[in-house]
Amino acid sequence: MTATIARIATRPIRIPLLRPWGPDVRELSVIEVEVEDSDGGVGWGFSWTPTIGAAAVRAHLDHDIRAFALGREAEASALWDPLWTHLHEGGSGGITTIAMAGLDLALWDLAGRRARRTLTDLIGRRHETATAYGSGVNLHYSLDELTAQASRWVDAGFDAVKVKVGSPDLARDVERIAAVRDVVGPERRLMIDANQRWSLEQAERAVGELAAFDLAWIEEPLRADDLPAHVELRRRIDVPVALGENLHTRYRFAEFIDAGAVDVVQPNAVRVGGITPFLRIAELAADRGAGLAPHLLLELSAQLALALPGDHLVESVEDASFAALGALAAPSPVDVVGATVSTTGQPGLGVRFSNELTDAAASVSPTEDR
Repeated sequence: MTATIARIATRPIRIPLLRPWGPDVRELSVIEVEVEDSDGGVGWGFSWTPTIGAAAVRAHLDHDIRAFALGREAEASALWDPLWTHLHEGGSGGITTIAMAGLDLALWDLAGRRARRTLTDLIGRRHETATAYGSGVNLHYSLDELTAQASRWVDAGFDAVKVKVGSPDLARDVERIAAVRDVVGPERRLMIDANQRWSLEQAERAVGELAAFDLAWIEEPLRADDLPAHVELRRRIDVPVALGENLHTRYRFAEFIDAGAVDVVQPNAVRVGGITPFLRIAELAADRGAGLAPHLLLELSAQLALALPGDHLVESVEDASFAALGALAAPSPVDVVGATVSTTGQPGLGVRFSNELTDAAASVSPTEDR
């Protein structure tokens, strides 16, 4: 008899950052999701915001998602489509898919734990190691802090690094990227990320000046929702465009790829709704000939990259993995040596958060139902 979902519980968590991502971004918000099936199997997943919407994500899980999922088959790919259809009235992405990811990841974890296999092996391993690139949320760093970070990436053995741009004064960006290129040398790949800060005209001008530093890609140059502007920008510039951390469905990824607006897609496995839709987006990108580089969440992204055909860079933000932040209750599912990432043999997702972490400020909310 097929096991069904018997219980869903949530726990709000705040994780202090070792390196603040800005004056007002000093911690990450996570909603841990625990699922138990009718045979007594348990799995753990999580939703990640990281700063906006955690309470709404938890409420969605505790009410709409729980009410629909209880009693249904405890299998991620069987649940995802009917759940998304059911929730679609409230929005096709954003809070909807971020909340869905918590349950999807928990169901994948449950399946892996039951089979005593890593997530990578459960999906189907294709590689033993993946390559990470050094990344920093560093637009607020001084020039000295930025070049020191770049030096640490070089010393750690990274062959590719990424730096934030989008300063109010373009001359500041030019000075900073020139300095980083000097530190990392001509042989390493250098990517830049504008985090949607530019208009079309600003992006064209900025990329025109920054392209002199041999850029591997420009990430999120424009507001993520503006497909026509991305199409026009890609027509005007020669630097490859990367985006996708703020696209939430495979339909939007298909639109951007088919319109010729993007060269490298960057799905965030939580924002798109979990592992189930991430794998579909990866297949879509491969079919369309687009590059793919999973966004953030190293412990999850690396395991997924190891199960995909082809080689895919994974993002390693300095001192920002769950392991580096001391957030895990058990050994990390991945091992990072320099720029090389491999799995450690933890069954399932392998991401369990420490019981010492909590969000004391979170509003009271029902946490489970049997």
